[in-house]
Parts: sequence; C-alpha cells; structure tokens
Amino acid sequence: MPVLYCTRPALAFPLNLSFSWLTTLLLFTILTPLRAEEMISVEKNRMVRMRDGVHLATDILLPAEASSPLPCILIRTPYNKDGSTELGKFFSAQNYAVVIQDVRGRYHSNGTFYIYTNEGPDGFDTVSWISQQPWSNGNVGTYGGSYLAATQNALAVLKPPALKTMFVLVGTSNYIEDGAGRGGAFALLHNMTYAFRLAMLGHESAANPIVKTALTQAYDQLPEWLWAAPLNSHSPLRHTPSYDRWYRDWKNHPTYDRYWKQNGYNFEEFYPSYPSIPIYFVGGWYDLFKRGTLMNFQRLATRSEETKLVMGPWTHSTGITYAGDVDFGKTAALNLRDEALQWFNHILKKTNPKMQSKPPVRYFQMEGTTTTKNSEGRLQSGGQWASSSQWPPEHLESMQWYLHDDGSLERTPCKCQHFDLFSFTPDHPVPTVGGNIDSGSHIIPRGPQNQIPHKDHFAASSTLPLSARDDVLVFETAPLTTAVEVVGPIHVKLWVSSTATDTDFTAKLIDVFPPSEDYPNGYSMNVEDGILRMRFRNSREREELMVPGTVYPITIDLWATANRFSPGHRIRVDISSSNFPMYDINPNTGEPLGKHTHSVRALNRVYHGGEHPSHLHLSVRTPLSGNR
Repeated sequence: MPVLYCTRPALAFPLNLSFSWLTTLLLFTILTPLRAEEMISVEKNRMVRMRDGVHLATDILLPAEASSPLPCILIRTPYNKDGSTELGKFFSAQNYAVVIQDVRGRYHSNGTFYIYTNEGPDGFDTVSWISQQPWSNGNVGTYGGSYLAATQNALAVLKPPALKTMFVLVGTSNYIEDGAGRGGAFALLHNMTYAFRLAMLGHESAANPIVKTALTQAYDQLPEWLWAAPLNSHSPLRHTPSYDRWYRDWKNHPTYDRYWKQNGYNFEEFYPSYPSIPIYFVGGWYDLFKRGTLMNFQRLATRSEETKLVMGPWTHSTGITYAGDVDFGKTAALNLRDEALQWFNHILKKTNPKMQSKPPVRYFQMEGTTTTKNSEGRLQSGGQWASSSQWPPEHLESMQWYLHDDGSLERTPCKCQHFDLFSFTPDHPVPTVGGNIDSGSHIIPRGPQNQIPHKDHFAASSTLPLSARDDVLVFETAPLTTAVEVVGPIHVKLWVSSTATDTDFTAKLIDVFPPSEDYPNGYSMNVEDGILRMRFRNSREREELMVPGTVYPITIDLWATANRFSPGHRIRVDISSSNFPMYDINPNTGEPLGKHTHSVRALNRVYHGGEHPSHLHLSVRTPLSGNR
C-alpha cells in the first residue's frame, strides 16, 4: 500500500494554552498549504520480478495529486535505496514518478550480489516494467554516480526502448583501467576497502551477527590488511563467500581478458550498442573514474549532439568548492541536483529550452592564485569555468618538457646522454599522498595534497617531503615567467631499464607554489599521477617480462587535467616505482601477479638526453581558444 507522506514536523504546544490560541494554531496548520515535497505518495518494497525469477525491492514515489501518467526517473543502487528517498522526493515534487531500487543481492532485494555483472539485464527488466505501469508515460531517465553510474551504462548497452536519457556522475568506462587497476597495477586501497565495506553490509553479514562482527573488525583493521596483501584464503572475506568470490576473480584476472570485457565492468567494448540518446556526464579532476567520464563522453557524444560534459575540480564528491586540502573558491561549486532537474525537464518534458543552449563541454580550469590558507585550513586556490564544443577542447598545442641530468625540466632535449639510478625496495614503498581516491579516503586523504606526509600518515617512514626520498627522481622547471595553461591529455614518455624482470614506474605531475607565510617551503600540489607495470608495457592483454639491463621506451598515461600553472610557479614531475597503498607493490620477481613467493630489490634507471629524450607531454591551450 502506498503511504502519503506529510513531512511537516509535528506541532507541540503546552496544555495550559487558551482555546483561542489553540484554535488559531490548528487553523494555521490546516490552512497553510503544504509544499510539493510534503505531498508525495511512497510505496515501499514493491518486489519486481526479473527475467530469472529473482525479485528486487523497489520503492515508487509519486506526486499525491498526479492525474496523468508521468515521465519516470530511475535510481538503482547497492547502497540501500532508503538513502536516496529524499532525492526521490525532490524529483517527484517536480511532477516525476521516481523509482528507487536495491540491486540484486543488496539490502531488501533477493538474489546473490556479484559486483556489476547483473546490472545490464536487471536494469533493462526494470525499465521495461516501469514502461508498463499506469503511472508511467513510457519515458524513463536514469540518475546516479559511481556504482549507480555503472547501473545506468549497463542497462543502456541493452537498449530498453523506454530509456530516453541518463544523468551519469563519476562513472567508469573500463573497470580494469579506472577502478580495479591502472596501467596493470592493482588498485589495492580502493578494491580492498570497497570489498570489505560491501561485505560488512551484505546479506551474509546481516544474517549472522558473528560474521558481521568479524567483518566490522576487519574493516577497522584495514591498514594492517593492506600490508598483508595479497589476501590469501584466510582473509576476512572468507566469511562472506559471495564477496570473496568476486574479489578473488579480480585478482585472478590481471590481464585484459573476457572477464573484464563483459557488460557492467566495461562499456568501451559496447559503444556501438548504445541507443542514440542524450546523456549528461559529470566528473572531477581528482576522481578515480575521471578517465571513464572523459572516454564515455568522447565516444557517446557522436551518438547524440545533445550529450554534455561537466568536469569540476572535484574528487568522487562532486559539486563542492574544494577537493582534498585545496579550496578552489565559490565559483567551483555547482548544484548538480538542480542541474539534473533542468536536464530531465529539457529531455523528458521538453520544458527547459535554455539547457540546449548550454555548451556541450564545461570544465573548471584550476589556478593557483595564492599560497595562503583559508579559514578551514585549506590552501586557498582559485580557477574559472570555461567551455568548449568538444573534449579535448579546440586549439590545443603539444608542449614537451625534457628531463635533464641536473634535475631540471627544459623545453629542449638534453644534449648529453645520461641516466638516473634509484633503488626500489618493496618493503619500503613510496607512500600515497593524495590523488584520485574514493574508497579508503579515511586512511589516505584524497585529492590535491601538499606532497609531505604527516606524522600519522600511512606507510610513511618520515615527515620529510616525498622529494627528499632517494627513490624519487625529481625534475622541475625554473619559476615560470608566463602562465602555462594545461587543458587536456597528459603523459610521460620515458626510456627505462631495470635489474628485475618486472617492476613498476610511476609519474606524478605537480604544481609547485612559491613560498609564503602559511607555507614557508612552498606548496607542492599533485595534479595527476599514473603507473605502469612493466610486464604490460606493450599490451594489457598479454604479459611480457623484461630482460634485465635492456632499455625500453614506455608511456605513463596521466589521463587529463585543466590547470593553469601561474607565473612564479614551477612544473614538476616525480618519477619512482611505487605509490602505496593506492596501488599494490610490485615484488619485482616476475612471478604470477598476486601469487609471488618473495620480493627483491630492483635497481631502476631512467634515461634522458641523446637517443633517449624522456619528457613530459602537456596539452596547452592557446589564446585562440578564448573563453577563460
């Protein structure tokens, strides 16, 4: 039975109140009109049957006085649909039917949860069911971020006829490259935290208090479990076999094989299957799914000219003014709930023509304007919104900065051939300081951070800057005399060798702010980082070990950004072989990944100059692109 929710708080009054006051109060309550959000009909836990007979718990929110079929907004989540009720009421108050569903095997839904792979068929069946309901006019839009973004893309691949649009926030395009791993390395912090948390809140834990306690304790001990990676058969996940199974499957498929190419994990393989509908993509420069957001927009914008992209200076939390330890100012904020409403009004109701006039691409260009702290203790930075008809924007120039033997970055290659040598010891990895982190941000602060570990920083052996370590190679420019406006793809091209048959190389792009009273040593803000596991240097689909001592050319993908390196700042690149616990530690032995028996030290070389012009590649905006 649907329930009519009146969300106005109950009125309390003292018992000795006079009758006239009581009458006035009651009349006020009766005569004051209720807001639309307060007149929503909510039906909880309608069990909707999927094609294989499994029933999924589904809430239906309708305006109480709806007199005709409505367009519908669908939200499918593994994080408890009750947490989306207020959002659903907001949309429903604007005369939408809203359907919120727990995905298979989570919370009130039946079935067994296996991450991502059921979301295509279940999403298709749910959209089909919606289109047949008397309150539906047959037009469905979808909404959500992260896992909720994957539920949208997975059902879109199957082309349900009623699907007319999607509002997709911070979503992957290929989980092996922006989620489960990157450059062949395993995204340890995200994957272990995510698996432990989902297992702790899963059906198996809910059914057994002892299992729930065991997983809760394990989650509290995550820092220790990260050091214990890779997990063996006695890990805490053994108490929840369904969650243990897919975590082991991730570890047992290190190459880009059929497992990672299936719908749910991967959408790049299915772009031709998408319907030609307008989609609104939202991402952040410090989001772990940034690559996926940009890739999805680039490829799917060709299927509908109305498809749009917004990229802000955000982590996995979008729409706010700050990311990590840096605040980009009030202009960085964007009310994405209202933006979604405008989008749905435009596509599903045809009532917001202003949305069509907005440019296809809007992005926030970060800019270091000061080196001072604001009242919240964050570096007070800045930036501006810009727009483009495409991504990457038009009128970009390629700019190379070459590594020199004195640790400088120069516009011209070093004339004399040289190399830098460092020792990578797996027992002493470089600690993660900021970056594109979601799960695990309670252990490692995410987003932009000054590249100096604090006294309690995980995996850090000192509070000296990372640049002081002997296993981090630092290359930086002189203070810039003119601004360098980086917008678009970034990569680092290196020539390297090692004493090991397999090792990792990492690269990190840093904006070095000048010294100030608040930061007497300056502020080294990470812009983006990347990693490459050498056995995957030629292909993600096959492993090729190295011949020790052989020089190999490699490219480390740093994805993309929009950052203005201001005059007086320096552009810096840090090169190393670990970034822990964001990524698992390479044991350097060449053994099967996740099944190594020991680790060894690797002596790694980075060559520059002569026949090996190692360099940083930036995409730089020219004055012709206008619109800052």
